[in-house]
Amino acid sequence: MLEFDNVRLELESYEEPVAKLRDALHIESLAIKISELENRTQEPDFWNDVEKAQKLQTELRRMQQKHDNFEKLETDREDLLALCELANEDEDLDSLAELTEGLAKFKEDFEKMRLETLLTGEYDKNNAILSLQSGAGGTEAMDWVSMLYRMYTRWAEAHGYQVKILDYLDGEEAGIKSCSVMIIGENAYGFLKSELGVHRLVRVSPFDAAGRRHTSFASCEVVPEMDTTIDIKIDPKDLRVDKYRATGKGGQHINKTDTAVRLTHYPTGIVVACQAERSQVQNMETAMNMLKAKLFALARAAQMEKIEDLKGDQKDIAWGSQIRSYIFYPYTLVRDERTGYKESDVDAVMDGGLDGFINAYLSGMKIEK
Repeated sequence: MLEFDNVRLELESYEEPVAKLRDALHIESLAIKISELENRTQEPDFWNDVEKAQKLQTELRRMQQKHDNFEKLETDREDLLALCELANEDEDLDSLAELTEGLAKFKEDFEKMRLETLLTGEYDKNNAILSLQSGAGGTEAMDWVSMLYRMYTRWAEAHGYQVKILDYLDGEEAGIKSCSVMIIGENAYGFLKSELGVHRLVRVSPFDAAGRRHTSFASCEVVPEMDTTIDIKIDPKDLRVDKYRATGKGGQHINKTDTAVRLTHYPTGIVVACQAERSQVQNMETAMNMLKAKLFALARAAQMEKIEDLKGDQKDIAWGSQIRSYIFYPYTLVRDERTGYKESDVDAVMDGGLDGFINAYLSGMKIEK
């Protein structure tokens, strides 16, 4: 039957791409490494160094998950082909819906794994520290930051990442003035590095009684979390330490005591803050680790002439410097100024639908404007 033939042909067309994906993901060598690590965990002295053992187990789980996901992809394709053949022979039209749904899921899983092959940067597999800052636009810009915060949180949750708030400063009247979050999970930085830059919003402002159209801007900085065990010496004279009461999200301990910590590194101008923990000591430790990670990343980037890969171009948060425009009025469109990729469903994008933009960026796609 024609309906089944179409599904079968599409599944068969993936035979070569799946084989190439196997090579790109190094599945054969991955299986060997998994076996070696599993043998290592069985050695009598494995737990002598607890920290090293925990890191090894984390790496083993990551590798096993990657291997299992690919094996499942291959199996799903074979199972769908078998079901398609049987349903076609029996002229079982009731199976068509299951096949169509299975094909869509297979293609989605394939695309996710294909994207992983594009993450070849040294820091791509790391957690990401994402910071949002309001720019031109006043209260409207602060509301825009809160919308972006929600967008990235939704994206992270949909992809199984954990979101940890590091710092959060409410706007004077509404929204968020600035915030920093840690997106925790494999390849978080690799995917989110595409979001670095200035984001522009055009809409009828809910804060304007006259119902006029407003343009607002917010910046998104994304840097990879570095190994917190790195040895970086920071001269106390180069550091300003501010202690203050935490604000915004955080639970019952917020606004009770001066637990939040902000560190300013004079030589580089780097500012980090943390109010995520329940004590000042913990916040100081987390903030210091953030600062060390940023200093290390900048030092490595400077050596390799890749500062822009870690912190991006330092542009004004205003007109002419945006990487993406979100237009709510007079029409609806989200357009990336670097790749030309666009989506007309702005609600879906603001609900975390960023994969198309990330895919276009990682693929080096350039759509004619």
